[in-house]
Amino acid sequence: MAAPIDGRSVADYLAASVRGNTQKSYAAGVRHFEEAWGGLLPATAQRVAEYLAAYGATLSINTLRSRLAALAKWHQSHGFTDPTRHPLVRQTLKGIRSVHNVQERRAQPLQLRDLTALDMWMVRAMDVADADGDRAMSLRVRRDRALILLGFWKGFRGDELLGLRGEHITVIPDQGMTLYLPRSKGDRQAAGVTHRVPALSRLCPVAAVQAWRDTVGLDRGPLFRAIGRRGTLSAGALHANSLIGVLRRAFARAGLANAEQYSSHSLRRGFAGWASGNGWDARELMEYVGWKDLHSAMRYVDSADASVQARIEEALIQPLLPAAR
Repeated sequence: MAAPIDGRSVADYLAASVRGNTQKSYAAGVRHFEEAWGGLLPATAQRVAEYLAAYGATLSINTLRSRLAALAKWHQSHGFTDPTRHPLVRQTLKGIRSVHNVQERRAQPLQLRDLTALDMWMVRAMDVADADGDRAMSLRVRRDRALILLGFWKGFRGDELLGLRGEHITVIPDQGMTLYLPRSKGDRQAAGVTHRVPALSRLCPVAAVQAWRDTVGLDRGPLFRAIGRRGTLSAGALHANSLIGVLRRAFARAGLANAEQYSSHSLRRGFAGWASGNGWDARELMEYVGWKDLHSAMRYVDSADASVQARIEEALIQPLLPAAR
């Protein structure tokens, strides 16, 4: 049998079919089952149910589901019957959910009023940093402003923001820009998705992203990167574990209350709440943000860019009261 032309095997492509973060999550779940609890693989349904019971009071339902997904993937990929699908395991998880039912912790949504106050602070901070010759602060604020405005107005997740690359951004004068993501969590088929972002009269994500790119000359490679103490730009994307810290520091410096309660989901939740409060119905919101059915979402945005822009602009022209402190 002839060897593959590029040297890659079936196993290589199977590995590539699972996102890197998902692979790490699966590995951690299997490791916890084997090392922390002392389980053996392959496992029986009884042993998996006992594992769930051992951690039912200390781990969240979402974490337990993640651990089950990891065990299911291990058994499937190694040709064994998946014990997590057994009624005993499912009933055990249902019982845990009933006994230890707690309210899901959610990130604090970023309100438009606070986004406005934050943006005003960032604009002033850039002017001060430029006047003081503080390149590192100047770059950080420009990067953070682009990241936050884009994340809010497009409802992006953290992985989508950090997956953006300069060569996949196209600015359309007076209209907005397109962003191509070859792969993201919501793109289950790994087919790639093109997102469209409208240009706005204020708090504009397009202008902020373009200003950031022009400042550092980013035509290729990761869009949002780490910045060193002397203002040096890293070659790789900002690490996912650093994103929450970046956002919380920006919020705290701008004087937003309870900055520690924000996360990358705050941008997505903030936009969803704002859109809902301004008359967007559930279907419009799901399609624009890209929840669940990404293909339908892209068809909607493709045919209604002007409508989306008009809806946002109509709300933006309304006067805003000073942010409460």
